[in-house]
Amino acid sequence: MDFHEINKFAGALFGAGIWAMVVGMTSSFIFEPEMPTKPGYAVAAAGEAPKAAAPAAAKVEPIDVRLKTADAARGKKVFSKCTSCHGNDKGGPAKVGPNLYGVVGGPKAHMEGFKYSGTMADRGKAGEKWTFEDLDHFLANPKGFVPGTAMGFAGLPDPGDRADVITFLNSMSDAPVAVP
Repeated sequence: MDFHEINKFAGALFGAGIWAMVVGMTSSFIFEPEMPTKPGYAVAAAGEAPKAAAPAAAKVEPIDVRLKTADAARGKKVFSKCTSCHGNDKGGPAKVGPNLYGVVGGPKAHMEGFKYSGTMADRGKAGEKWTFEDLDHFLANPKGFVPGTAMGFAGLPDPGDRADVITFLNSMSDAPVAVP
């Protein structure tokens, strides 16, 4: 390869670079981008309310009212989402989460030998019991009801589903709690 061939190669390379630069400048004049007034994206931090006003949430009936129409069979179907982490058979072992047999009306942090989060263990030591209302709030938003809980589930947003699951869990007991 002689010097003449090297010059042709370098000229073609530089020519292509200049052509790309000219096309880029021309396109930026034709298609001028709109720059935002404030660069970046709005990200809501934990515990921070969103900027836009959310529509008012629909009024949810109290759990006592919803339990009157709740169905344990539907609750069993909804509870199937929970079975990867929780068992519900009498004397069954813990999985990722504790076995939930007899949980309704029972003490919080009820399963011996299970390592509960500090907040849940403290509630159990204080003698708190799982009421229908507490279970409803916990199933709606576990981390909101028990800050620091290790339960990674986001919750059940549907109030009817929560009532059905609570009815199902209540049936999984030696002595189900009377529905008010």
